[in-house]
Amino acid sequence: MAIEKVRRHLAQWHVEHKIQELEESSATVELAAQALGCEPERIAKSLSFLVNDGAILIVAAGDAKIDNAKYKAVFGTKAKMLSKDDVETMIGHDVGGVCPFGVNEGVAIYLDESLKRFTTVFPACGSSNSAIEVTISELETYAPYKEWIDVCKGWNE
Repeated sequence: MAIEKVRRHLAQWHVEHKIQELEESSATVELAAQALGCEPERIAKSLSFLVNDGAILIVAAGDAKIDNAKYKAVFGTKAKMLSKDDVETMIGHDVGGVCPFGVNEGVAIYLDESLKRFTTVFPACGSSNSAIEVTISELETYAPYKEWIDVCKGWNE
Protein backbone atom coordinates (compact mmCIF):
# COMPACT_ATOMS: atom_id res chain seq x y z
CA MET A 1 0.00 0.00 0.00
CA ALA A 2 1.30 3.45 -0.95
CA ILE A 3 0.51 5.00 2.43
CA GLU A 4 2.91 2.48 3.99
CA LYS A 5 5.62 3.59 1.55
CA VAL A 6 4.98 7.16 2.66
CA ARG A 7 5.14 6.14 6.35
CA ARG A 8 8.52 4.49 5.77
CA HIS A 9 9.75 7.52 3.84
CA LEU A 10 8.67 9.99 6.55
CA ALA A 11 10.06 7.75 9.32
CA GLN A 12 13.54 9.00 8.34
CA TRP A 13 12.59 12.25 10.11
CA HIS A 14 10.40 10.61 12.79
CA VAL A 15 7.27 12.39 11.54
CA GLU A 16 5.25 9.42 10.22
CA HIS A 17 2.93 9.80 13.23
CA LYS A 18 1.81 13.19 11.84
CA ILE A 19 0.03 11.54 8.90
CA GLN A 20 -3.70 12.15 9.22
CA GLU A 21 -5.92 9.29 8.04
CA LEU A 22 -9.30 10.81 7.40
CA GLU A 23 -12.79 9.32 7.65
CA GLU A 24 -13.77 10.92 4.35
CA SER A 25 -12.08 11.16 0.96
CA SER A 26 -9.37 13.74 0.36
CA ALA A 27 -8.87 12.72 -3.28
CA THR A 28 -9.49 16.21 -4.70
CA VAL A 29 -8.48 19.67 -3.56
CA GLU A 30 -12.06 20.48 -2.57
CA LEU A 31 -12.62 17.22 -0.67
CA ALA A 32 -9.25 17.51 1.10
CA ALA A 33 -9.91 21.10 2.17
CA GLN A 34 -13.33 20.12 3.49
CA ALA A 35 -11.99 17.06 5.35
CA LEU A 36 -9.06 19.01 6.84
CA GLY A 37 -10.98 22.21 7.57
CA CYS A 38 -8.57 24.45 5.67
CA GLU A 39 -8.63 26.73 2.63
CA PRO A 40 -8.45 24.84 -0.70
CA GLU A 41 -5.39 26.82 -1.77
CA ARG A 42 -3.40 25.29 1.14
CA ILE A 43 -3.80 21.80 -0.30
CA ALA A 44 -0.45 20.92 -1.91
CA LYS A 45 -1.60 19.03 -4.97
CA SER A 46 0.85 16.80 -6.81
CA LEU A 47 0.40 16.87 -10.58
CA SER A 48 1.89 14.07 -12.69
CA PHE A 49 3.35 14.78 -16.13
CA LEU A 50 5.27 12.94 -18.82
CA VAL A 51 8.53 14.58 -19.92
CA ASN A 52 10.92 12.77 -22.28
CA ASP A 53 9.31 9.38 -21.53
CA GLY A 54 9.78 9.90 -17.77
CA ALA A 55 7.42 10.95 -15.02
CA ILE A 56 7.69 14.21 -13.12
CA LEU A 57 5.66 15.61 -10.25
CA ILE A 58 4.86 19.27 -9.78
CA VAL A 59 3.62 20.12 -6.30
CA ALA A 60 1.48 23.27 -6.45
CA ALA A 61 -1.05 25.17 -4.37
CA GLY A 62 -4.66 24.02 -4.58
CA ASP A 63 -5.78 27.13 -6.45
CA ALA A 64 -2.96 27.10 -9.01
CA LYS A 65 -3.33 25.89 -12.58
CA ILE A 66 -0.58 24.94 -15.01
CA ASP A 67 0.35 27.80 -17.32
CA ASN A 68 1.24 26.11 -20.62
CA ALA A 69 3.64 28.84 -21.76
CA LYS A 70 5.54 28.83 -18.45
CA TYR A 71 5.61 25.02 -18.42
CA LYS A 72 7.04 24.86 -21.95
CA ALA A 73 9.67 27.48 -21.05
CA VAL A 74 10.87 25.33 -18.11
CA PHE A 75 10.58 21.83 -19.59
CA GLY A 76 10.95 22.51 -23.33
CA THR A 77 7.80 20.58 -24.16
CA LYS A 78 4.03 20.86 -23.99
CA ALA A 79 2.41 19.86 -20.68
CA LYS A 80 1.14 16.28 -20.97
CA MET A 81 -0.43 14.85 -17.84
CA LEU A 82 -0.04 11.14 -17.18
CA SER A 83 -3.11 9.05 -17.86
CA LYS A 84 -4.93 7.72 -14.82
CA ASP A 85 -3.71 4.23 -15.73
CA ASP A 86 -0.05 5.33 -15.83
CA VAL A 87 0.02 7.31 -12.58
CA GLU A 88 0.30 4.38 -10.15
CA THR A 89 2.78 2.50 -12.33
CA MET A 90 5.07 5.45 -13.03
CA ILE A 91 4.73 7.48 -9.79
CA GLY A 92 4.02 4.76 -7.22
CA HIS A 93 0.78 6.23 -5.86
CA ASP A 94 -2.80 6.07 -7.13
CA VAL A 95 -4.69 9.14 -8.34
CA GLY A 96 -6.11 10.88 -5.28
CA GLY A 97 -3.14 9.97 -3.11
CA VAL A 98 -0.24 11.20 -5.25
CA CYS A 99 2.31 13.03 -3.14
CA PRO A 100 6.03 13.87 -3.20
CA PHE A 101 6.92 11.26 -0.56
CA GLY A 102 7.91 7.66 -1.26
CA VAL A 103 7.64 7.93 -5.04
CA ASN A 104 9.23 5.54 -7.50
CA GLU A 105 12.91 5.97 -8.26
CA GLY A 106 13.59 8.28 -11.18
CA VAL A 107 10.55 10.53 -10.66
CA ALA A 108 11.73 14.15 -10.68
CA ILE A 109 9.86 16.35 -8.19
CA TYR A 110 9.45 20.10 -8.56
CA LEU A 111 7.90 22.56 -6.11
CA ASP A 112 5.90 25.43 -7.59
CA GLU A 113 6.27 29.01 -6.35
CA SER A 114 2.52 29.10 -5.64
CA LEU A 115 3.22 27.26 -2.36
CA LYS A 116 5.63 29.83 -0.91
CA ARG A 117 2.88 32.19 0.28
CA PHE A 118 1.78 29.76 3.03
CA THR A 119 3.25 28.93 6.42
CA THR A 120 1.95 25.34 6.18
CA VAL A 121 0.43 23.22 3.42
CA PHE A 122 -1.25 19.81 3.25
CA PRO A 123 0.10 17.26 0.75
CA ALA A 124 -1.52 13.82 0.45
CA CYS A 125 0.25 10.78 1.89
CA GLY A 126 -0.24 8.02 -0.66
CA SER A 127 -3.96 7.30 -0.22
CA SER A 128 -7.20 9.06 -1.10
CA ASN A 129 -7.94 9.76 2.57
CA SER A 130 -4.63 10.91 4.02
CA ALA A 131 -2.63 14.11 4.42
CA ILE A 132 0.09 15.70 6.50
CA GLU A 133 0.47 19.33 7.51
CA VAL A 134 4.01 20.55 6.84
CA THR A 135 5.82 23.87 6.78
CA ILE A 136 7.43 24.87 3.50
CA SER A 137 10.81 24.13 5.05
CA GLU A 138 9.62 20.65 6.09
CA LEU A 139 8.25 20.05 2.60
CA GLU A 140 11.68 20.91 1.20
CA THR A 141 13.26 18.45 3.64
CA TYR A 142 10.84 15.53 3.23
CA ALA A 143 10.29 15.75 -0.54
CA PRO A 144 13.38 14.89 -2.61
CA TYR A 145 12.73 17.80 -4.95
CA LYS A 146 14.99 19.04 -7.75
CA GLU A 147 14.14 22.74 -7.64
CA TRP A 148 11.54 25.44 -7.18
CA ILE A 149 9.85 26.42 -10.43
CA ASP A 150 7.22 28.92 -11.58
CA VAL A 151 4.83 27.13 -13.95
CA CYS A 152 1.40 27.99 -12.56
CA LYS A 153 -1.18 30.71 -12.98
CA GLY A 154 -4.40 31.74 -11.30
CA TRP A 155 -3.08 31.99 -7.77
CA ASN A 156 -1.43 35.42 -7.80
CA GLU A 157 -3.77 37.35 -10.04
